[in-house]
Amino acid sequence: MSVKNKTRYAILGVLNSSPCTGYDIKKYCDRIIAHFWNENYGHIYPVLKALQEEGLIERVEEETNDRKKKYAITGKGREEFLSWLKEPAHYQPARSEFLLKLSFSKDLHKDEIRSMILKYKEDYVKKLDGYGKMEEYMKQKEGALETQQGFFLYAPLRYGIRSAESAIAWCDEMLNEIDLLK
Repeated sequence: MSVKNKTRYAILGVLNSSPCTGYDIKKYCDRIIAHFWNENYGHIYPVLKALQEEGLIERVEEETNDRKKKYAITGKGREEFLSWLKEPAHYQPARSEFLLKLSFSKDLHKDEIRSMILKYKEDYVKKLDGYGKMEEYMKQKEGALETQQGFFLYAPLRYGIRSAESAIAWCDEMLNEIDLLK
């Protein structure tokens, strides 16, 4: 079974909301879905070209002299996107260098382990702060969260918030248990 390039579906999803430039797509990814999905320009532009060649998106002509290329999803692109949405999501095991290191840390001193966990906790505190800013940004858009689309954007953000809170609580629990080690 071949692995599908998920960047194409992230881009189709953004374009399914409204026509955008590559820059707009990157901005959307950074502001709205960064807590669970990221894209970089190096992925976006080649995929935009491929999607256009496949007839899944098309260039939208602007009335301005703007040099930016704006794209819109086509009927064929929307069909493929909706078909992909209906497929079951495949489990993706988490990869964590931190947890890998922690699982092999029996030969480290308690203070070194404590330091590792504190740094990990600090990272999650920063993530939680970032999620809070994303949440505020969403709430500032008048009525945005009260729409159906708002729900589907807010639900993954709440997942990120809950996950960060859980990671922070786990860190506190492990920090308390370190002293019990012999």
